[in-house]
Amino acid sequence: MPILYSFLFIIIIVGALGILYVYQFNKLMHSKTKIDQAEYLIDEALRNRYDILLRADKLVQNELKNDKTFFKGIDKVRNEDISNFDLDRKLVEYLNILEQIKVDYPDLLNNKGFKEILSDNKRETEKLQAAKSYYNKYTSELNDLIRTFPSNIVARMHGIAIKPFFDGKNMEDEIIDDFKL
Repeated sequence: MPILYSFLFIIIIVGALGILYVYQFNKLMHSKTKIDQAEYLIDEALRNRYDILLRADKLVQNELKNDKTFFKGIDKVRNEDISNFDLDRKLVEYLNILEQIKVDYPDLLNNKGFKEILSDNKRETEKLQAAKSYYNKYTSELNDLIRTFPSNIVARMHGIAIKPFFDGKNMEDEIIDDFKL
């Protein structure tokens, strides 16, 4: 009889550890899935933002009919092998040019196509900000799980590493001023 109780005790302990493992693994996978969804939303918003800037480039060239190139090099951005974070920064530079064009050439505000571009840009900016917030929320959740017991053991078993936030800042290093505008 004592052997039976010992065997039953071992089965209960192994079962409890199995349930704990599955629970922690599912929490990690839930966060990873949410991060993947956010990355998809960010990709989509950046592609749309890029397309808006290409439309703006063509419209500005056609409407202003001058030899000045406002969005120089924008057509080459798509071919560059850069992260979404770096792409976002490059597109923000072009968006700043678009804002300056709006100030320098107020007659363009009467153009239906230009108004549409500005409206589309505003909508995509809102989507992008929401997606970044969503990404950072679940990245924080995943990183917390990776740092805490017992989910850190499960994460290590599956090679799940700490992810950086969308701003590219590595919270694990000693550099405190690595976020640059």
